[in-house]
Amino acid sequence: MALMPDVTSSSDPVASEGEGTHVDAPELRLFVMGLFFIFGGITSLNDVIIPKLKELFTLNYTQAMLVQFCFFTAYLVIGIPGAKLVKKIGYMRGAVAGLLTMMVGCLLFIPASQNAVYELFLFALFVLASGVVIVQVVANPLISLLGKPETAHSRLTFAQAFNSLGTTIFPIVGSILILGSLATMSADQLSGAELDAYRTAESQAIVNGYLGIAVALAVVAGAVWLFRNRLRGERHEASAGLAGVDLLKRPRFGYGALCIFLYVGAEVSIGSLVVNYLMQPGVMGLQEQAAGKLIGLYWGGAMVGRFIGSALMRVISPGKLLAFVAAGAIALILISTNSSGVVSGYSLLAVGLMNSIMFPTIFSLASEKLGSRAADGSGIINVAIFGGAVVPLATGAIADLTGSLATAMLLPALCYAVIAGFGIYARRPAV
Repeated sequence: MALMPDVTSSSDPVASEGEGTHVDAPELRLFVMGLFFIFGGITSLNDVIIPKLKELFTLNYTQAMLVQFCFFTAYLVIGIPGAKLVKKIGYMRGAVAGLLTMMVGCLLFIPASQNAVYELFLFALFVLASGVVIVQVVANPLISLLGKPETAHSRLTFAQAFNSLGTTIFPIVGSILILGSLATMSADQLSGAELDAYRTAESQAIVNGYLGIAVALAVVAGAVWLFRNRLRGERHEASAGLAGVDLLKRPRFGYGALCIFLYVGAEVSIGSLVVNYLMQPGVMGLQEQAAGKLIGLYWGGAMVGRFIGSALMRVISPGKLLAFVAAGAIALILISTNSSGVVSGYSLLAVGLMNSIMFPTIFSLASEKLGSRAADGSGIINVAIFGGAVVPLATGAIADLTGSLATAMLLPALCYAVIAGFGIYARRPAV
């Protein structure tokens, strides 16, 4: 998924008025592509650590989903302040600030593991996500500036492919590192000091994984810092703290913002529960590590579908295509929840293919005819990503109340139904 932040800016040390606003700094594109790869991968790692923490702390599904709640709450809390920070210190320094914040979040996994306290893991994830939000605030507008305006859309689409690449690779590697060791006992068999020692030992795999990420983040931050003055003449337009709220009164935009909330929530809900879902005897009966590796298919489907969808939208109305893939997601969920074995498992993983075009298509359809208010609308879309905190928590609560992950999947299906309705509603150009 990609964030369209509430940041309106221009930076053009060399371009003429006729050429439009852009920066001739092609070497920076590699750094921005790397940023998309990193924050996409880190976000998808939550799908790997959720089953690990669920077992270590003997959590129910509602408690386990607090991982996503704390992570995506950062979009609500940090989104607008993060945009203001970037406006104040600039894109490159803002990227460094975000990367260092992410590094601090990774390092906080050390005391969380040593103290064997679930709440400390949640705090570490919130700090990590805060850095992710700041980096996302930088990445989208910056990639648009790094080249001619008429090719900005293609650059952003290409950059988002690196985001999808990260969400595909990180869970596979993470499942090997974090879910790789199979303990001879489980947390529910222990108590007292033995339980604390078990949690500390088993969570060390999480620590090792995030320590490696912290080192990589430090290297990338240092590289970006070397180019901190590359964007000469960078300037930003000020905007009100809650700019864009009035746009929700517009039916098309308000409906679209709701769909972003529901889409992110549905996508994250399925990704968060897919490991436990595939481990069920009635589905595929896999071990944690084997199930974790298959998360890559879920996110990889989104990457492949993005390229297919971009081609299809040249001949099919974006609204109609959105309604079609949303209906496809519903059908796949119903097939999965009413079947067993590999059919049940792979049909749920295939929902990732349907997810591929949803975020950018909903965003573009909702933002039609906003004109000079486009940046304000982006800020509201930013906040709407908070759905990744709310819907997964509700999905986990349903799983606990009913004792069935299949029943819980009906909530994401309902989210997709609303999105299908938006596709039909917005199939015609805005007026």
